[in-house]
Amino acid sequence: MTSPIVALVGATASGKTGLSLEVAERLGGEVVNTDAMQVYRGMDVGTAKLPATERRGIPHHLLDLLEVTEPATVALFQEWAREAIADIRGRGAVPVLVGGSALYTRAIVDRFEFPGTDESLRRELEVELERLGSTALHARLAGVDPDAAARIEPDNGRRVVRALEVVALTGRPFSASLPRLEYVDPLTVQVGVDIDRPTLDERIGRRVDEMFAGGLVEEVEALLARGLAEGRTANRAIGYREVMGHLAGDRTLAEAIEQTKTATRRFARRQDSWFRKDPRVVWVAHDDPDRLGQALRAIEGVTA
Repeated sequence: MTSPIVALVGATASGKTGLSLEVAERLGGEVVNTDAMQVYRGMDVGTAKLPATERRGIPHHLLDLLEVTEPATVALFQEWAREAIADIRGRGAVPVLVGGSALYTRAIVDRFEFPGTDESLRRELEVELERLGSTALHARLAGVDPDAAARIEPDNGRRVVRALEVVALTGRPFSASLPRLEYVDPLTVQVGVDIDRPTLDERIGRRVDEMFAGGLVEEVEALLARGLAEGRTANRAIGYREVMGHLAGDRTLAEAIEQTKTATRRFARRQDSWFRKDPRVVWVAHDDPDRLGQALRAIEGVTA
């Protein structure tokens, strides 16, 4: 019998990692990372990457694949993840996807075909990004594709450029190329970890404090020596960009800590909003003693 594909979703710090280990242990599964920043070698403290000693002997995939100078794309991640899933299922094990990158998760489990790219057009838009700034290009995107503009943060210049490129190449809105709510494999289930906002905010604050106490500043210093500032993707990670600002003298350490907490809480709200829009997600309370049982019953429901 073909194994199901299980995706643990929800906001950062909600408890997905712990539940993923419990599910993998019970089902004989292997974990597939779907966090966009945990693919980078050396980005450990600031991404809350689970140390190897705490993985309970469970194989983990798609961790530590890239140097911080290398770009990560959704298309590349989709290819890697689907290959890992096929390999895991081919050995009779259950792939358990876990991570906070909602678009990455959807790109893996849903039907999502990527529009082509045009290098000259991309370079032209990137030059404009450097010259005009992401806010100006975001305003242009809002004029041609309001829906895409509403989904993309104005300071995310890379995604703004990609959206404008797709609109120019296809003549269709960028949003039309986003994943459809249709699983590639019907033996797929998403289990969401539900947590109230005050508890989540408190957890995020505690986690950020632990990251800084655990050596985040030193980690960023080491990665800067390896080219972090020149990377197109890695240097946008929450926490890392704030520490880079501190090391550059733009903010105090206390300000970097508070700004990291604020940015993480804002990101968690966006994550929750994205997943809440997906009616297929089966939600379990983060503090329910039977959360594992509920997750297992949801998984059994797709294989019955």
